[in-house]
Amino acid sequence: MSLGTILVILLILILLGVIPRWGYSTSWGYGPSGIVGTVLVIVVILLLLGRI
Repeated sequence: MSLGTILVILLILILLGVIPRWGYSTSWGYGPSGIVGTVLVIVVILLLLGRI
């Protein structure tokens, strides 16, 4: 596995963890998932461009 693949897998797992669906995160709103989603998109773009 390359570093980029591992990063994408970790970011997807983090994104699933911050979705405000569970009891402990209902007051967070969509801020954390939006930030992690943005980072995930940036990493995927960098992977496609061959920078990672």
